[in-house]
Amino acid sequence: MVASTHWLASQTGMAVLERGGNAFDAAVATGFVLQVVEPHLNGPGGEMPAVFWAADRGEPLALCAQGVAPAAATIERFRDLGYELIPGTGVLAACVPGSFGGWLHLLREFGTWRLEDVIGFAIGYAEDGYPLHERVRTTIQLNEALLATWPGSRDLYLPAPTAGALFRNPALAATYRRIVEESRGGSREEEIEKARRAFYEGFVAEEIDRFCAVEGGLLTGEDLAAWKATVEPVVTLDYRGLTVCKTQPWAAGPVGLQQLALLEGYDLAELSNAEFVHVVTECAKLALADRDALYGDCAVPIDVLLSREYNLERRTLVGESAAATCGPGRGRLPSVPALAATAGSGEPGRGDTVHLDVADRFGNMISATPSGGWLHSSPTIPALGWPLGTRAQMFWLEEGLPSSLQPGARPRTTLSPGLALRQGEPYLAWGTPGGDQQEQWALHVFLRHVDLGMNLQEAIDAPEFHTDHLISSFFPRGLVPKSLALESRFDSRTVAELERRGHDVTLHPPWSLGRVTAVARDPDGLLRAGANPRGMQGYAVGR
Repeated sequence: MVASTHWLASQTGMAVLERGGNAFDAAVATGFVLQVVEPHLNGPGGEMPAVFWAADRGEPLALCAQGVAPAAATIERFRDLGYELIPGTGVLAACVPGSFGGWLHLLREFGTWRLEDVIGFAIGYAEDGYPLHERVRTTIQLNEALLATWPGSRDLYLPAPTAGALFRNPALAATYRRIVEESRGGSREEEIEKARRAFYEGFVAEEIDRFCAVEGGLLTGEDLAAWKATVEPVVTLDYRGLTVCKTQPWAAGPVGLQQLALLEGYDLAELSNAEFVHVVTECAKLALADRDALYGDCAVPIDVLLSREYNLERRTLVGESAAATCGPGRGRLPSVPALAATAGSGEPGRGDTVHLDVADRFGNMISATPSGGWLHSSPTIPALGWPLGTRAQMFWLEEGLPSSLQPGARPRTTLSPGLALRQGEPYLAWGTPGGDQQEQWALHVFLRHVDLGMNLQEAIDAPEFHTDHLISSFFPRGLVPKSLALESRFDSRTVAELERRGHDVTLHPPWSLGRVTAVARDPDGLLRAGANPRGMQGYAVGR
């Protein structure tokens, strides 16, 4: 079973499963295709966290394919350049590209196929073309003036291609073909390692080093050579008979666990629609305040944040009305300078990311959320066919914070794949794109499935909501107190009741919020899946 945010990627993963590959082979093939067909939402210059269950290991694990800040990236360096925040566009915001190394690590350690076979689907779409989605065209049109200033981006994307027409990226295809050719010979594992070196120590790293030097960036070939993807323990919380697994707090996963720890004190199934939205939103505000104050690539008191005592205390802050202020339980919040948004910066359309979930016949299951390297936030490197990422914008240039900029540190991202176990066995893999909304939209689907008894597709289809009462992870940061975004499919009584409670409600078009996908395995082995219908792009497939 495969579910992802693009139909071509889902079909690719299913093709791998049908040809005998396991969930990890399928996930890697799916991930590489997503880099090609959703270039406005992710790319080779980005990053990728995953949580997964490998049947032969018998435990939940997390993959960290989050690149780190360059060795030259210091607070002093940015201050000397006149910045109060790290910009949201351009090569100065680049961290080490992590997604390629992450997919290779997953394939080498847990897959069964050779790199040439799993990456061949992506090469084919990049070389022969794929039907361009309307949202890619819209992104290009909205950022046309900026893309025109970057020669590589201008030559590849302008004039804006026609939606539905075949679009090709021959430079990306050539990059991946060269990696495959340079890695030929030896065992499967040896070929994968040679491919990793071609990217992080060979011609790809050399081109990134050269390009950044010319464009004024800080990333070097030495930064790439010093980094590798890692497999780590997950953070877990038991909720309603399930063990929910997330990444460590260098990403946003524990925010979802904190919300569950707060919501455990409520019988959500007994609440009205308005009460459900209100309680879930107020708990989200509390958890996100802790994220903004405490999360980063450092020691984070997760045991305390998930403890019964801490959440009993925090739960008392949830009242009948929307809270106008919502501070953290520990630590301090950053100081947010008042800056204007710049072209290409900010959260790209509340969907700056892609997602995939896979379950196979062998008992493996994986949830992954690739992101970064968006076509409109950094110049395309002509020789490679893709831009670097801008994830460093999530660091602070204020000293003394868990997410203050440090050379070699991982930025605290919004990415949050999810895995849930039932009686110690993998049950559910799910997640969504969406920046700071990820641990809201995905959590709502989980709650509606687990607490309200909806099946996966019903939970995904239900009207979505979120709050921006949080410090944005994207330049120029900022916070919108008491905000509550609702899909207009909510009934008028629910909207009126939420407004009466003090929420500043904004209605969005129907079917416009969230891009959740999910796969599940029942105890008898039956596989299920659901995919987001919004935008007519997500797709779940299995047999």
